[in-house]
Amino acid sequence: MSKKINKKRQAYVEKQEKQGQKVVLWIMVALIILALAYAFYFITVMN
Repeated sequence: MSKKINKKRQAYVEKQEKQGQKVVLWIMVALIILALAYAFYFITVMN
């Protein structure tokens, strides 16, 4: 019985790791987009 539980727990951990990596990727993409938008805004305001 414990082997079955360990397999489920391992699968859950792997699933969480994949989801965590997706979240980090989306946060990084959002930050890059915001940085580019801020830079574009700053350039247009200074002219």
